[in-house]
Amino acid sequence: MARINLLPWREAERKERQKEFGLMVLAGALVAAFIVFGVHQLIQSQIDAQNARNTYLQKEIAAVEKEIREIQDLDKTKQNLLARMNIIQELQSSRPQIVHLFDEVVTSLPDGVFLDEIQQQGNSVTFTGQAQSNARVSSMMRNIDDSEWLEKPALVFIESKEKTGTGYSQFKLMVKQTSQNAEVE
Repeated sequence: MARINLLPWREAERKERQKEFGLMVLAGALVAAFIVFGVHQLIQSQIDAQNARNTYLQKEIAAVEKEIREIQDLDKTKQNLLARMNIIQELQSSRPQIVHLFDEVVTSLPDGVFLDEIQQQGNSVTFTGQAQSNARVSSMMRNIDDSEWLEKPALVFIESKEKTGTGYSQFKLMVKQTSQNAEVE
Protein backbone atom coordinates (compact mmCIF):
# COMPACT_ATOMS: atom_id res chain seq x y z
CA MET A 1 0.00 0.00 0.00
CA ALA A 2 1.11 3.42 -0.81
CA ARG A 3 1.34 5.93 1.82
CA ILE A 4 -0.13 9.30 1.19
CA ASN A 5 0.58 12.13 3.54
CA LEU A 6 -2.60 13.97 4.02
CA LEU A 7 -1.33 16.30 6.70
CA PRO A 8 -1.29 19.99 5.74
CA TRP A 9 2.54 20.14 5.44
CA ARG A 10 2.50 23.39 3.55
CA GLU A 11 0.64 24.98 6.37
CA ALA A 12 3.13 23.62 8.91
CA GLU A 13 6.06 24.75 6.76
CA ARG A 14 4.60 28.24 6.45
CA LYS A 15 4.11 28.43 10.21
CA GLU A 16 7.69 27.21 10.67
CA ARG A 17 8.98 29.90 8.28
CA GLN A 18 6.91 32.55 10.02
CA LYS A 19 8.28 31.41 13.34
CA GLU A 20 11.85 31.50 11.98
CA PHE A 21 11.19 34.91 10.43
CA GLY A 22 9.82 36.21 13.74
CA LEU A 23 12.90 34.88 15.54
CA MET A 24 15.18 36.48 12.91
CA VAL A 25 13.34 39.81 13.20
CA LEU A 26 13.54 39.58 16.98
CA ALA A 27 17.24 38.70 16.80
CA GLY A 28 17.85 41.55 14.32
CA ALA A 29 15.95 43.97 16.53
CA LEU A 30 17.95 42.83 19.55
CA VAL A 31 21.24 43.19 17.65
CA ALA A 32 20.17 46.62 16.39
CA ALA A 33 19.16 47.62 19.93
CA PHE A 34 22.53 46.45 21.28
CA ILE A 35 24.33 48.36 18.52
CA VAL A 36 22.32 51.52 19.20
CA PHE A 37 22.91 51.14 22.95
CA GLY A 38 26.64 50.55 22.38
CA VAL A 39 26.97 53.55 20.07
CA HIS A 40 25.01 55.66 22.56
CA GLN A 41 27.30 54.57 25.40
CA LEU A 42 30.39 55.25 23.28
CA ILE A 43 29.19 58.73 22.33
CA GLN A 44 28.13 59.45 25.93
CA SER A 45 31.54 58.38 27.24
CA GLN A 46 33.25 60.62 24.66
CA ILE A 47 31.00 63.53 25.68
CA ASP A 48 31.80 62.90 29.36
CA ALA A 49 35.53 62.72 28.58
CA GLN A 50 35.37 65.97 26.60
CA ASN A 51 33.42 67.67 29.40
CA ALA A 52 36.08 66.52 31.86
CA ARG A 53 38.79 67.92 29.56
CA ASN A 54 36.87 71.19 29.22
CA THR A 55 36.53 71.48 32.99
CA TYR A 56 40.25 70.78 33.43
CA LEU A 57 41.16 73.35 30.78
CA GLN A 58 38.87 75.96 32.34
CA LYS A 59 40.53 75.42 35.72
CA GLU A 60 43.98 75.70 34.16
CA ILE A 61 42.99 78.81 32.20
CA ALA A 62 41.66 80.42 35.39
CA ALA A 63 44.93 79.56 37.16
CA VAL A 64 47.00 81.01 34.31
CA GLU A 65 44.85 84.17 34.21
CA LYS A 66 45.36 84.57 37.96
CA GLU A 67 49.12 84.20 37.49
CA ILE A 68 49.02 86.75 34.66
CA ARG A 69 47.20 89.23 36.92
CA GLU A 70 49.77 88.61 39.65
CA ILE A 71 52.59 89.15 37.16
CA GLN A 72 50.96 92.38 35.95
CA ASP A 73 50.58 93.56 39.55
CA LEU A 74 54.22 92.70 40.21
CA ASP A 75 55.21 94.51 37.03
CA LYS A 76 53.30 97.62 38.14
CA THR A 77 54.95 97.41 41.55
CA LYS A 78 58.32 97.02 39.85
CA GLN A 79 57.69 100.06 37.64
CA ASN A 80 56.63 102.12 40.67
CA LEU A 81 59.73 101.06 42.57
CA LEU A 82 61.96 101.82 39.59
CA ALA A 83 60.36 105.25 39.24
CA ARG A 84 60.95 105.92 42.93
CA MET A 85 64.52 104.70 42.64
CA ASN A 86 65.09 107.01 39.66
CA ILE A 87 63.65 109.96 41.57
CA ILE A 88 65.84 109.19 44.56
CA GLN A 89 68.86 108.78 42.30
CA GLU A 90 68.11 112.10 40.58
CA LEU A 91 67.76 113.78 43.95
CA GLN A 92 71.02 112.24 45.12
CA SER A 93 72.83 113.34 41.97
CA SER A 94 71.34 116.85 42.02
CA ARG A 95 72.07 117.42 45.70
CA PRO A 96 75.54 118.88 45.11
CA GLN A 97 74.24 121.01 42.23
CA ILE A 98 72.40 123.40 44.54
CA VAL A 99 75.59 123.82 46.54
CA HIS A 100 77.52 124.54 43.35
CA LEU A 101 74.78 126.93 42.22
CA PHE A 102 75.03 129.05 45.34
CA ASP A 103 78.82 128.87 45.25
CA GLU A 104 78.82 130.09 41.64
CA VAL A 105 76.31 132.82 42.46
CA VAL A 106 78.57 134.09 45.22
CA THR A 107 81.70 134.03 43.03
CA SER A 108 79.93 135.51 39.97
CA LEU A 109 78.24 138.34 41.85
CA PRO A 110 80.30 141.55 41.53
CA ASP A 111 80.21 144.36 44.07
CA GLY A 112 77.23 146.63 43.56
CA VAL A 113 74.86 143.84 42.41
CA PHE A 114 72.17 142.62 44.80
CA LEU A 115 69.86 139.69 44.16
CA ASP A 116 66.24 139.93 45.26
CA GLU A 117 65.11 136.52 44.02
CA ILE A 118 66.51 133.29 42.61
CA GLN A 119 64.13 130.91 40.86
CA GLN A 120 65.01 127.47 39.54
CA GLN A 121 62.94 125.35 37.17
CA GLY A 122 64.75 122.23 36.05
CA ASN A 123 68.17 123.40 34.90
CA SER A 124 67.00 126.96 34.19
CA VAL A 125 67.79 129.59 36.86
CA THR A 126 66.35 133.11 36.90
CA PHE A 127 68.00 135.91 38.90
CA THR A 128 66.05 139.05 39.71
CA GLY A 129 67.86 141.88 41.41
CA GLN A 130 69.28 145.39 41.48
CA ALA A 131 72.59 146.77 40.29
CA GLN A 132 74.36 150.08 40.73
CA SER A 133 74.99 150.20 36.99
CA ASN A 134 74.43 148.31 33.76
CA ALA A 135 78.16 147.64 33.61
CA ARG A 136 77.94 145.62 36.83
CA VAL A 137 75.19 143.46 35.30
CA SER A 138 77.45 142.94 32.26
CA SER A 139 80.29 141.98 34.59
CA MET A 140 78.02 139.45 36.29
CA MET A 141 77.09 137.98 32.89
CA ARG A 142 80.79 137.63 31.95
CA ASN A 143 81.51 135.93 35.29
CA ILE A 144 78.63 133.51 34.66
CA ASP A 145 79.98 132.82 31.17
CA ASP A 146 83.35 131.87 32.71
CA SER A 147 81.68 129.63 35.29
CA GLU A 148 81.89 125.82 35.13
CA TRP A 149 78.40 125.31 36.59
CA LEU A 150 76.44 128.10 34.87
CA GLU A 151 76.17 128.92 31.17
CA LYS A 152 74.26 130.87 28.54
CA PRO A 153 73.38 134.02 30.51
CA ALA A 154 70.50 135.89 28.86
CA LEU A 155 69.30 139.25 30.04
CA VAL A 156 65.50 139.33 30.11
CA PHE A 157 65.21 143.02 30.97
CA ILE A 158 67.01 145.86 32.69
CA GLU A 159 65.35 149.08 33.84
CA SER A 160 67.53 152.11 34.33
CA LYS A 161 67.97 154.01 37.58
CA GLU A 162 65.77 156.86 36.39
CA LYS A 163 62.73 154.60 35.87
CA THR A 164 63.01 152.83 39.21
CA GLY A 165 63.67 155.95 41.27
CA THR A 166 65.79 153.94 43.74
CA GLY A 167 69.22 154.72 42.36
CA TYR A 168 69.60 151.11 41.24
CA SER A 169 68.83 149.45 37.93
CA GLN A 170 66.38 146.55 38.13
CA PHE A 171 67.30 143.44 36.09
CA LYS A 172 66.20 139.92 35.35
CA LEU A 173 68.74 137.40 34.10
CA MET A 174 68.25 133.80 32.98
CA VAL A 175 71.03 131.19 32.98
CA LYS A 176 71.33 127.45 32.44
CA GLN A 177 72.82 125.25 35.13
CA THR A 178 75.15 122.60 33.73
CA SER A 179 75.58 119.23 35.31
CA GLN A 180 79.15 118.20 35.94
CA ASN A 181 78.65 114.46 36.44
CA ALA A 182 82.35 113.73 36.61
CA GLU A 183 82.85 116.11 39.52
CA VAL A 184 79.66 115.04 41.31
CA GLU A 185 80.90 111.46 41.56
